[in-house]
Amino acid sequence: MPNTRTTVLVVGGGIGGVAAALTAARNGLNVVLTEPTRWLGGVLTSQAVPPDEHLWIEQFGSTATYRHLRDGIRRYYRDHYPLTEDARAQRAFNPGAAKVSDLCHEPMVTVAVIDQLLAPHRAAGRLRVLMEHVPMSADVDGDTIRAVALRDLRSGETVVVEAPWVVDATELGDLLPLAGAEYVTGAESRLSTGEPHAPELADPSNMQPVSVCFAVDHVDGDHTIDKPAEYEHFLSARAPHWPEGQLSLTAPHPKTLAPINHRFQPNPDGDFRAIRPDYADHRVGEMDRNLWTFRRIAARQNFVPGAYPSDITLVNWPQIDYWESPIFEVPDPKREVQRARALSLSFLYWLQTEAPRPDGGTGWPGLRLRGDLLGGSSDGLALAPYVREARRIVAEHTVVEQEIALDVRGERGAVRHRDSIGVGIYRIDLHPSTGGDPYIDIGCSPFEIPLGCILPVRIENLLPAAKNIGTTHITNGAYRMPLVEWNVGEVGAHLIAFCEANSTSPKAVRDSDDLLEAFQKGLDREGIERHWPQIVGY
Repeated sequence: MPNTRTTVLVVGGGIGGVAAALTAARNGLNVVLTEPTRWLGGVLTSQAVPPDEHLWIEQFGSTATYRHLRDGIRRYYRDHYPLTEDARAQRAFNPGAAKVSDLCHEPMVTVAVIDQLLAPHRAAGRLRVLMEHVPMSADVDGDTIRAVALRDLRSGETVVVEAPWVVDATELGDLLPLAGAEYVTGAESRLSTGEPHAPELADPSNMQPVSVCFAVDHVDGDHTIDKPAEYEHFLSARAPHWPEGQLSLTAPHPKTLAPINHRFQPNPDGDFRAIRPDYADHRVGEMDRNLWTFRRIAARQNFVPGAYPSDITLVNWPQIDYWESPIFEVPDPKREVQRARALSLSFLYWLQTEAPRPDGGTGWPGLRLRGDLLGGSSDGLALAPYVREARRIVAEHTVVEQEIALDVRGERGAVRHRDSIGVGIYRIDLHPSTGGDPYIDIGCSPFEIPLGCILPVRIENLLPAAKNIGTTHITNGAYRMPLVEWNVGEVGAHLIAFCEANSTSPKAVRDSDDLLEAFQKGLDREGIERHWPQIVGY
């Protein structure tokens, strides 16, 4: 494609980028959307992570369009999959009948639904999608981005896209350094944020780990992969907070750090419908610890007999968290990504050859890697690492722990924001970090998303739409969920459309009571929930 001009350039086709592009196109704006992999959808597709959500997601607590996406996923199953009549009749159908989510499903279904949502806008010419393109540089004039140069990973060619509005929906906040935007990485100090769980000293390289997910089923035959070159390293590696080696079924409990001996049993019998998400983790001592059903994406009993020879489960477990190094702002990012992939392959090989079985034997050679369901990468793993933490803008308002933590806020609930643009709720959930920290797992109040956290302090025409918004290392642990990414991407596009229609700027909208009220009324009309109902007992 030759150099081009558009109204909105969305760099990064993750879940927030898709929401931004879709919303901008629905508002009649011309959009170019770019994506580095073969799949749009980010965390839900190329990273292969079923949606972590919240207790009330089937009733409220998201934007109307995010709910429409979820409905579309279930509709796709009903239209195209051989479901049992019982499964077909379930309003809140959960394809994987898993513990972690009410909608554990195959990532390629989300890909199909996203393609359906974008199709009419692509056909109308309002939306152009550049797959397998990555940003290389930005042309910046003062406080304004004028254009972004992108490289086609297939051809090596460069395309320059000029746009008066730019959305950074990259998984790592890649546009921020290219545009010279102010940003932070890693952990801030307690002195700078006042957060009870922040470290005494700032550490920009102390981040949540990435995980390279993979899918497996369990069928007859020996499907053992070749022994990974780094298997012995990961087998012998130890971390101070880890009760055994990482290649083990024993892991620390996120809240207490006490060792938990997980079970692993493929294709368990019994009432699969009894397995439900336990968002509060109240059943810590009694709940079934079978990792197989934790993030299962296809429960064979949901489908007519014989349709699935096995369940399919998605491995995104603590054992594949790569905490040896960040994958950005390091000398060799590609090497660290490859080592994260090597860890995942090492854990799979361990499961196939050394994992203890209930019958006293070792290894599950019938575990079959299902890379065909995850986009077909050369090693059978997800197309991209699951990213929990990215570069974050220095924002007009940075959300800190004191605004949302349950043990700080108590019955008052999270801070109410004059400039609320949405809602979210999740535990403040930090996995063992690249800086050596153990789990940090803190209760969180249902919170509001302030407009100020998506406004950079200086760059005027740049909006974030991923994990690069104005949070801290601590609060990112609650804000990093897909429904929040979708919310900020959608609202960012509405903000662009509002500014275009009213010849104003994002900062002016936040600063003016009249403009802010008009903008928020528009969000209300679009079904964007900005406040929670009164909720107790969570």
